Amino acid sequence: MLDPDRPDSIARAVVLGGLAIGLALGVLGQASRFCIRGAIADWVVLRNPARLASWLLAIGVGAVCVQGLVGAGWLDAARTLALTERMAWLSYAVGGLLFGYGMVLAGGCPQRCLVKAGAGNLRAAAVLVVVAIAALMTLRGAFAELRVRYLDAWSSALGRPQDLGSLLAHGLDADAAMLRWALSLALLAASLAFAWRVRGRLDGLHWAGGIGVGLLLAAAFWATGHVGHVAEHPETLEPAWLGTHSRRPEGLSFAAPMASLLDLLTMWTDRANVLTFGVALACGVLAGSHLSARWRGELRTESFSTPKELASHTAGALLMGFGGITALGCSVGNGVTGLALLSVGAGLAVAGIVAGAWLALVLQARGTPVAPSPGPGRTC
Repeated sequence: MLDPDRPDSIARAVVLGGLAIGLALGVLGQASRFCIRGAIADWVVLRNPARLASWLLAIGVGAVCVQGLVGAGWLDAARTLALTERMAWLSYAVGGLLFGYGMVLAGGCPQRCLVKAGAGNLRAAAVLVVVAIAALMTLRGAFAELRVRYLDAWSSALGRPQDLGSLLAHGLDADAAMLRWALSLALLAASLAFAWRVRGRLDGLHWAGGIGVGLLLAAAFWATGHVGHVAEHPETLEPAWLGTHSRRPEGLSFAAPMASLLDLLTMWTDRANVLTFGVALACGVLAGSHLSARWRGELRTESFSTPKELASHTAGALLMGFGGITALGCSVGNGVTGLALLSVGAGLAVAGIVAGAWLALVLQARGTPVAPSPGPGRTC
């Protein structure tokens, strides 16, 4: 049992939990090829629904698990960043659009690039470095003023959490908790129905990838929202969530953690920079993917073949770093965590991500031959 009077031990437990969850996600991601960019590309280009079904399963399973945690009193979902009462609608839409376009150019989102880098892909490793730099520049560097002055300024104060259940309850004069449960169960039912309908195109790893990511999202919220929560911090005498960079409950997300990792590595001796849940999660994904690739005999070194390929991946990484911070989350942070929380802002961001990815895929198809869909033995 963790002692609430020893916040350092609680924060350490949360960070270790992030590392364990990351290891599991890395193994699962490398084996199942769970990838939101891949899900969109497979559907748009080839009408292959396998990875799309896996993505939808992750959202449905995650949504029901989140409501279970809330019902058990283990998570105050309203305190998450995805459910803030301030709706920065332009930031969500523009950030999502740029992120979606960028992840196609870069060959994957940060989560997928961590998995690919762990399996030996040097292109993905280079993308991660640029994503981290761009994300940090967007948080408080050269891109921050552009984000704050021209995008974040266009926002609305809702006066309540921005989850769909709370907003509908206000308009319908209904119980918000009951509506959240109904919406979450509907998401799970719809995702299961779609997966069952296309079951002939799925294998066991597609099922495992989607369900497993949803369960790992629940584990992340349990670690940061329950284990890391103290009702009264011994120093501030106020409620606190320890071990996370945002000082809030956190799920699965990789844009801001990449910036935090760069901060930690470049200013290691600054005592203000400490290892947090998100950074440990990202490191765990990298290590888990490496172990899985070794065990499966799929560890191989890949690099850029042409300067044009390097330029494309660099541009995509810059767009993802800026877009992921601006939209308050990456494709996983919004596309799994945010949607599982029923966040309206995350829905706007995901609409932008899908639109941006679709546009990039269409332009790629017009300019170059379309590459075949990645199969079970490929690294994309």
